[in-house]
Amino acid sequence: MTRTIERAKQLRTEKIGRRKFLGHTATVAASLPLAMSMASPAVYAAAPKKGGVFRQAITGGSTGDSLDPAKVLDMYMANVSFGQLRNNMTEIAQDGTLVGELAEGWESTADAMTWTFKLRRGVEFHNGKTLDAADVVASLNHHRGEDSESAAKSIVEPIADIRADGNDTVIIELSGGSADFPFLLSDFHLSICPANQDGSIDWESGVGTGGYVLESFDPGVKVITARNPNYWKEDRAHFDAIQTLFVPDVVARTNALLTGDLDAITRVDLKTAHLLTRNSAVQVIETTGNQHFTLPMLTEVPPYDENHLRLALKHAIDREQWLEVIARGYGKLANDHPIGPANTYYDGDIEQRVHDPDKARWHLKQAGHDSIDLDLHVANTAFEGAVDGAQLFQSTAKAAGININVVREANDGYWSDVWQKKPWCASYWAGRATEDWMFSLVYASGGAWNETHWSNEKFDKLLVEARAELDTEKRRSMYSEMQRLVRDEGGAVIPIYASFVQAASAKVHVPEQIANNLEFDGHKNVERWWFS
Repeated sequence: MTRTIERAKQLRTEKIGRRKFLGHTATVAASLPLAMSMASPAVYAAAPKKGGVFRQAITGGSTGDSLDPAKVLDMYMANVSFGQLRNNMTEIAQDGTLVGELAEGWESTADAMTWTFKLRRGVEFHNGKTLDAADVVASLNHHRGEDSESAAKSIVEPIADIRADGNDTVIIELSGGSADFPFLLSDFHLSICPANQDGSIDWESGVGTGGYVLESFDPGVKVITARNPNYWKEDRAHFDAIQTLFVPDVVARTNALLTGDLDAITRVDLKTAHLLTRNSAVQVIETTGNQHFTLPMLTEVPPYDENHLRLALKHAIDREQWLEVIARGYGKLANDHPIGPANTYYDGDIEQRVHDPDKARWHLKQAGHDSIDLDLHVANTAFEGAVDGAQLFQSTAKAAGININVVREANDGYWSDVWQKKPWCASYWAGRATEDWMFSLVYASGGAWNETHWSNEKFDKLLVEARAELDTEKRRSMYSEMQRLVRDEGGAVIPIYASFVQAASAKVHVPEQIANNLEFDGHKNVERWWFS
């Protein structure tokens, strides 16, 4: 056993626990000025430095969390599973381009239906097993099949056949052409685990090929990992160990960062972000991508099965107010569809929907109501400010005869007990690098993460056609039409695109350019950052 792993075991008792974070909450207001007065300038290293225990707090954890990559529900476990323990076939680089990770190269047939991937040689799992094609086949098959409950089931659904060709070649045949297929293999659910002899995978142990080795896993509380001494990426994974804590309370996260109990936090409180920017001991990190806040309705459940009712809600929300009050200007207006300004085929010519109580009331009337009472289930783990946003919506919807009862739910268990269970709730999406990826994951009929249970035959047909279309302008036209279909018939109110706003100690070296596909540098922060 290495010294690094031995040291990580000691951290379980030596370092701060979640309860201590929460104990700081009451004193945060007093701590802010004091912490700022004690700030000292950061000194950055010119080259990566090894060492140190990196302590980070991320939202979205749950006592129901699992090490099964198919069951990663939010960013907390995405960071642990995808960002620390395991690797994928491909990876989104910091400049947004697609690069090989476990695959060193790939090619396809002219119709983009058959893809051949070459694996890197000499890559080892944490248990010493050498990666081979059988591991990749088993890991992707883990998400396939009629009985699969994987959140990535809709992503791998086009795979008609997957097979190993020797130890270092994987051949994937699709049911139709997919020009973007290599991008999909970077999805954080599709991490590669060691295969068992029966063709299943060993996910229970947490063993992967990633930069950190699992030491302890306490769902919904804390995960400890130690640096993999045999990591195949020689220029990555610089920390000795990582402590990842689920701290849903933004005040507790912020205070722990300011007092030095944490080194980085996600989802900065945007109300106090301007104060943090004045603190030389802290760096606020903003990245703008396609993250968007959503208020999804289950479209098969009355009254949300009536599109006029859905349109009434889309006209009743004040997006400008949300951008100003909830996002504090860190973002852009959205238009009730998920394709953002960072996507290739984003259609900025679609008329921007605005707050219009008269239109909302007209649509409500067409839905058969003079007024209506609706429950909106929210928790701030859905996105920071979700409760405040729901209350703003409650206020602006009244003029249209829509009475919104804001039901505040517990943060713990929100994704398993509320999301896709309650008829109307709050949610968010980081967005995806390609239109097909986003649409397939969340809007295709029957998709595991189709949070509105929306089904539209025309949309599904366009989805398959656009995926295989190699003509850029034809593809653009198809994706534009799909954006309009979701905007005008879909089941989600999508008011704003919100920037990722994170913060770290000035002692942490954060590269000048970081990925914007997910928060925390595409959740590769513990690979790419180091203590200076």
